[in-house]
Amino acid sequence: MALPLSRVSAEGRGSLLSWQFGEQFAPAALSPAAAAAAPRGGAAGESGGERRGRRAGPPAQRGGGGGRAMAVGLEEAFGATGEFGGGQRRLTALLVLLQVYVACQSMLIVLVGAVPEYHIDQGLPASRAELAKHIRFADNFTSIVTEWYLIEQEAYKVSLASSLFFAGLLIGNITFGPLSDKLGRKPVYISGLFFDVVFGYVTALAPNYDIFAVSRFFVGIVNGGMALVSFVLTQEYVGKSFWSFTGSLTNLTFAVGIAVYALLGYCVREWRYLALVSNTPGVIFLLLSFMLPESPRWLYSQGKTAEAEDVLQYIALGNGKERLNLKLKPSAGTPRKDESAPGILNLVKHPVLRWRTIILMYIWYVCSFVYYGLTLNAGELRGNLYLNVALSGLVEVPAFPLCMFFIEKSWSGRRKTMTCFLIFAGFACIFTMFLPTNSGLLLSPTLLALCGKMMVSAAFNIVYIYTSELYPTVLRNAGLGVCSMSCRFGGILAPFVPSMKSLSPSVPFVVFGISGLSAGFLTLLLPETLNKPIAESIEDLQSPKYQVLKNEETEQTS
Repeated sequence: MALPLSRVSAEGRGSLLSWQFGEQFAPAALSPAAAAAAPRGGAAGESGGERRGRRAGPPAQRGGGGGRAMAVGLEEAFGATGEFGGGQRRLTALLVLLQVYVACQSMLIVLVGAVPEYHIDQGLPASRAELAKHIRFADNFTSIVTEWYLIEQEAYKVSLASSLFFAGLLIGNITFGPLSDKLGRKPVYISGLFFDVVFGYVTALAPNYDIFAVSRFFVGIVNGGMALVSFVLTQEYVGKSFWSFTGSLTNLTFAVGIAVYALLGYCVREWRYLALVSNTPGVIFLLLSFMLPESPRWLYSQGKTAEAEDVLQYIALGNGKERLNLKLKPSAGTPRKDESAPGILNLVKHPVLRWRTIILMYIWYVCSFVYYGLTLNAGELRGNLYLNVALSGLVEVPAFPLCMFFIEKSWSGRRKTMTCFLIFAGFACIFTMFLPTNSGLLLSPTLLALCGKMMVSAAFNIVYIYTSELYPTVLRNAGLGVCSMSCRFGGILAPFVPSMKSLSPSVPFVVFGISGLSAGFLTLLLPETLNKPIAESIEDLQSPKYQVLKNEETEQTS
C-alpha cells in the first residue's frame, strides 16, 4: 500500500525534529480580549517573538474598522476570525477530498499492474510475438501485464514501475517542502497538481512500457510533493486547536480513497480507461484550487503582514463575520530583504531542531517500515482482488476515531498517544510469532497483524499532526519533507525483510517488533505540543525553558 504522504504524510502532506527534554513552548499569558477571542482553550497564545513584536511599535490604524486597531498575534487573530468556521470548512473540504485523488494515483499500480492467472500452451517462446500467440489470460481484466506480457523474465518490470513511483515520492518530498517555504504554499501546490494531472494522462496513454515507467516516476515526484503541501495548507487555514481534526480527516479520506479506487477498478476492467477515470478528478480539483487563498501563516512568517491580514479578513467574511478591525504584530525573525529565507540547513544548524529532526526521521522510517511489513506478513487474503484492495484501506479507518479521542486529552496528548500506538504495534508483531497459523479466528496471526497495522496507521496519522506542530512555520514544510523522505526508505526496505524467514520464521516479526518498540520509546524524548503555542520563526524556539535546558546540556557535556 502507498501511504499519503499521504503516508503520507505526507504524504502529508516532510522534515522534522528537535530534542530537548521539556515542553515546546512556555505557556504565554493572554490578554482578556485574546482569551475571549479563543473559543477553545490553548489555541490562542503569544510566543516570545510575538511579545517582542508588540514592543516593536504602537498599534496601527487598519482601514475598514473605523478606529484604532489593537495589534494582535496570529493565534489571537485566528481566535477573532474563527478557528474553523464555514469559510474554513469549505477551504479544507477541497483539500481533504483531494486525498481521494491522491490515493487513486498512489494505488494505481495495484490494479493496473495486477497479474492475472495465465497459461502458456508450450514452453516459453523466444519472442514476444510468439508469446502472444500461445499465452491465455484467465481473468476478465486487463493490465500492463496482459498488454506488454510482463511475465516470467519480464515480471520484474511491474515492481520496477512501483519502485520508480516511490523514488519520485522521495524526490518530491525533498524538493517541494523547501520550495513552498520559499515561494509560498499556493503556487507550489497548484504547479504540482497541474503536472500530476498531465503525467497522469501520459501514464494512461503510454504507447509502451518505457514511457509508462518514466511517467510513473514523474507522477511520484509531483504527487508526493503536492500532497505534502496540500496537507500543510489544510493545517494552516485553521486555528491550532483544529489541527488534529483536519490532519486526521485528511488521512482518513486517503484510506477511504483506496476503497474508492477499488470500486472504480471493479467497474472499469480495462487498465487504460481505469487510469483515465482515476486521473480525471484531478482536473476538477485543479480548477477549484485557483480559488484558494495563500496560507496566512506563511505570509505572516515572511513578514507580509498586510497580505496575511487580507487573507484573515477573507476567512472572517467566509465565516459569516463582519469586517474586522484587525492589525497583526510584526513577526519575530522575519527575514530582511538582504537576508535569505530559512532553508533546510537550519534543521541541522539549530540544536533544538537538529535533535528533533533525527528522532522524528527515525519515527517516520519505523512507521513506514512496520506498516508495509505488517501488510506483507499478515497473510495473503483469498478471494476477490478488488475486495482485498478495499479492505486494505478500510482496515485503517478505525484508527482515526481513536486518534481524535486520545490526542486531545490532557492526560494523553500527542506524545503519549503515539508512544502507546507504536508500542502496541511492536508487541503485535512479536506476539504474532507465538501463534500457530492454524489457530482460530480470534487468535489468528492475520487478525493480530491487522490490529497492529491499524495501530501503526494511527501512529502515522499522529506523526503528521505532531510533526507540523513541532516545527516553526518558516521550516514546517522543509521538516515534513525530510521526515517523509526517511519514511520512503522504510517502505523500500520493508519488502526485503520477509526473505529473512530463511534464518527463522520469527525473524521478520522480531525485526518489526523491535523497530516499533524502539520508536515508541524514542517518542518520549519529544516535547508535548497539545495546547501549546505554535512557533512562527526559528527565534520563537529560543524560549527561556529551551535556554535553561540548553545550558544544562552544556554543563553536562563540559
